Amino acid sequence: MRKTFALVVVAVALASGCGVLPGPQGGGGEERQSQAATATEESPVTQTPAPAEPEQSAPPQETKVIATREAKVGSGDMYGSARADITELKRQGRTVSLSWTVTATDGKVNLHNGMGTGTFDYTVSGVSLIDPVNAKRYRVARNGTGEDAKCVCSGTQGQFLESGEASTLYAVFAAPPADVTKVNVELPMIGVLTDVPIS
Repeated sequence: MRKTFALVVVAVALASGCGVLPGPQGGGGEERQSQAATATEESPVTQTPAPAEPEQSAPPQETKVIATREAKVGSGDMYGSARADITELKRQGRTVSLSWTVTATDGKVNLHNGMGTGTFDYTVSGVSLIDPVNAKRYRVARNGTGEDAKCVCSGTQGQFLESGEASTLYAVFAAPPADVTKVNVELPMIGVLTDVPIS
């Protein structure tokens, strides 16, 4: 009985091709192919990603100087030379924004109260635009009409520039008429820069 059972098991095994005989077996190739296909489809997920390239920061934008002027400024121990470089005069709706840099080229330059409208004015409120076509002067805009109204401009308190030092400043004005494309810019201590284009 045991011999008969053993023969039946061997016969069934041979008939089904379940691995008793040497060599490739039926059905196994498809399974391996299926596994290989699955591995290929998943490979983008399972593969180690290539090292990321370092992020490239945007190159620094060059500041274009649209007008420049040098002058001797100050007196006594605060005497020196300065250069003013206007970098932008941009129309924005009903206003114009002026940006410029003052650089001490020799000695000391007092920006602390050198560009305001008075001794205790530590701003650039003394700057103005001159419209030569309409013979009109534009003063720095203020955030109100009372005595306490502050200028819409840079503060300069404590700015005493040594040679080689620079300060970037700004001021906002009411815009000249749309047909005015150039104005003169009057900077206290520095003087008048003529024909500055409005962008």
